[in-house]
Amino acid sequence: LSPWADVDPVPMRGISPRLDNLAGKKIGLYVNTKRAAMPIAKSVDKRLKEMYPDIQTIIYQSKEPNVNEIETKNKEKFTEWLKGIDAAIALVGD
Repeated sequence: LSPWADVDPVPMRGISPRLDNLAGKKIGLYVNTKRAAMPIAKSVDKRLKEMYPDIQTIIYQSKEPNVNEIETKNKEKFTEWLKGIDAAIALVGD
């Protein structure tokens, strides 16, 4: 309990259900602005396609360093990317 009686206005909810299989799914690869993120994404993309030949991957590369993408001018582009995928993998190049 908060001694200030502040209440979070966003109701809590559980995590999204896990996919039972990646076969035939669209997987989004979110690439941050770090130097190693895109090479990691390319490696993950290659390995996913080796394991699941019918998988589709869609890369979203962030252009805003150290910022939550949903809070930037790219909000609409990011939201559309999310709507078009079944699951996302965040690749941080640190």
